[in-house]
Amino acid sequence: MKILALLVTSILSVQAADVLYKNTLNLEQAVEILKANNLEIKAATYDVQTAKASENQASGTAWGTLDFVQNISRSDDAGNVFGFKLTGREANFGDFGANEFMDNFGACQGGDMAACSAMYAQPPENLNNPADRNFFQSKLQYTLPLYVGGKISGYVAAAKSMEHMKKLDKQKLLNLKVYETRKAFYDMKLLEEALTHLYTIDKNIASLENMAKSMIEEGYAKNTDLLEVQAKHSNVKRSINQMQANEKLLYHYLSFLLNQKVQSIEVPKSDVELNSLDTQSIVSQNIDVQRAKTGLEIRRSMKDVSSADYLPMIGVQANIQTAADGFDNYALDKGSYTIGAQLKWNIFNGGSDYAKVEKARIQVLKTETQVQLAKKGIALQVDKIHTEIKSLDYEIAALENELKLADTIYKSYEERYREQLSSMSDVIIKQSIQLEKVLNILQVKNRRNERIFALEKLANGAK
Repeated sequence: MKILALLVTSILSVQAADVLYKNTLNLEQAVEILKANNLEIKAATYDVQTAKASENQASGTAWGTLDFVQNISRSDDAGNVFGFKLTGREANFGDFGANEFMDNFGACQGGDMAACSAMYAQPPENLNNPADRNFFQSKLQYTLPLYVGGKISGYVAAAKSMEHMKKLDKQKLLNLKVYETRKAFYDMKLLEEALTHLYTIDKNIASLENMAKSMIEEGYAKNTDLLEVQAKHSNVKRSINQMQANEKLLYHYLSFLLNQKVQSIEVPKSDVELNSLDTQSIVSQNIDVQRAKTGLEIRRSMKDVSSADYLPMIGVQANIQTAADGFDNYALDKGSYTIGAQLKWNIFNGGSDYAKVEKARIQVLKTETQVQLAKKGIALQVDKIHTEIKSLDYEIAALENELKLADTIYKSYEERYREQLSSMSDVIIKQSIQLEKVLNILQVKNRRNERIFALEKLANGAK
């Protein structure tokens, strides 16, 4: 049943994907698919998650550490063996050579002066040369930093700012990919507009070619006229083929961006609209400015961390343990505990702390300058783009008027050729001007779209 359900789910998924590929995508749908599927955006999401984990790691140090330690040892070192017994609450006077002492004491009472001397001068054999011994110790230890001069809070603040930085990086990448997707849609619109004009020109050239053939048959035109118009017709066909190839390339690029095959899109019905945000609003929303501000927060947090070296550190530690010469000898009455606090305050380290704080202070000043520079740089870009867009709008309007004139002149010369009042060369020249104006309008509109999209990127995607 599980295999059957999995098979059905796979079939439905394939069918759904196939429908999605064949459907005509509009721009809004493409952007949603981009956000869900784009591989670069997914990678940036993992960067944000990694930064969040780093923040949790930094904040987790404030809760201290709880460790379980298990020691297993074997030694015949006198200090170790006696320490093992003492830790397991098993030490006795025999470990200090009490048996030897009492034997010498008895002999001393009987008048043996050598024994009297040995009571205090002879090293105890049990203490100095013990037999080897096992040591099994289980310890549970908790360490908690109570006050570290603000280091932990500084590191946590820096980690939070770094997480925010990664979110800004992801948003910047998302804006870039949305920009590339929108530009591809509007580039497709421009290509379709250009192809419409080219198809009209192609139709006119075909009519002119037929006219030339008829006039040659009637003796009113030369073969060179036909050759001229056929050469021009090939040139128009070549332009159409280039436009169609560019359409295919755009579909390939959209498929790459959306991480799925795209075969048909619904091009926007109107030209790109210029957003109404003023320069100050765009600067305040700009991601690079926000990143610079976040970098300043990180620098300030690290300055606080550096300043903490001037302050004391206070911590507490507690542990419970039990020990014996084997696990089977563990007992509650052999356990022990330790609890204590420590204050540590560095008094002098050759001026390193001062140098560290001074370095952090200078970095803060530098970053503050970079924030101001970022704001002024973005404002300059915005003003420059606004000026360029106004110039391009004027150029487009002028070119469209020139195209209308070129269309009218071409029709006039086509009629004049029919009446043998102008040569085929004149007609071809006027048609070339027509084609040139179409391509010029395409180029200028593309530049205008690119500038508007660049402005939207600066405004954090605001349209």
